Amino acid sequence: MKAWVYKEYGNSQSVLKFETNVEVPSLREDQVLIKVVAAALNPIDFKRMLGAFSATDSPLPTIPGYDVAGVVEKVGSQVKKFKVGDEVYGDINEKALDHPKRNGSLAEYTAVEENLLALKPKNLSFVEAASLPLATETAYEGLERSAFSAGKSILVLGGAGGVGTMVIQLAKHVFGASKVAATSSTAKLDLLKSLGADLAIDYTKENIEDLPEKFDVVFDAVGQCDKALKAVKEGGRVVSIIGSVTPPASSFVLTSDGSILEKLNPYFESGKVKAIIDPKGPFPFSQTLEAFSHLESSRATGKVVIHPIP
Repeated sequence: MKAWVYKEYGNSQSVLKFETNVEVPSLREDQVLIKVVAAALNPIDFKRMLGAFSATDSPLPTIPGYDVAGVVEKVGSQVKKFKVGDEVYGDINEKALDHPKRNGSLAEYTAVEENLLALKPKNLSFVEAASLPLATETAYEGLERSAFSAGKSILVLGGAGGVGTMVIQLAKHVFGASKVAATSSTAKLDLLKSLGADLAIDYTKENIEDLPEKFDVVFDAVGQCDKALKAVKEGGRVVSIIGSVTPPASSFVLTSDGSILEKLNPYFESGKVKAIIDPKGPFPFSQTLEAFSHLESSRATGKVVIHPIP
């Protein structure tokens, strides 16, 4: 099969190579083989490629890619939920940093445990579906860990990124936030408002630590824990997905779970929660290096998606 592969750690532009004769991954009893239609990139992909998690990584060579949307090609003997021909999506690595799969989603085929997958929402394209799993599940897990609930207020640092766009939407439309504030650069403020943010803050002009109001929860998607702690109410929660944290803030690494996607599918199908695709995409499979370069620039809006995959 065709796939993007790296055999040593380093910058994507140096180590990631297109190969045409890669072995199709073997299938375990609890897995399905997916014919990949679309895949999305995440910062964890290039950080892993740089060797940031080498102590707990799987052995090289590696096909990168966590997010996938595609069609079930084959099912293992113990698979109950899916059949050949089903359109599915998910984050293929249950533990994001604990020996993630060597055969990721930037390939024609990938093998995934059935409990990490959900049926693709009927009204979404494969591109839209591929953009959702890791960011959505990270947003959902962070909101749950912060004990977020209806009537609470939240500030999202990095509201225009892959995770931030989902935190805004889930907090507002699923969890019932009383107020959602979020930060972005000037050009992306309208996007934040369109997603449900009541207060869109231009971080190039305002310091969040100087805001007159404080929030029940601050979700830090950019690694600014110290600032986040100054914006949270007494007794509130700060949850972070990047960088070091100072108590009482806490951080976590996602545990992938297809049941979260199943639970949220009605929100995707109703249009209450939308997939946000970076306007430069989707990138064709042949331009995966350009897609990585765009993601690494930290200028992407929403998710960077690869489609079609041959």
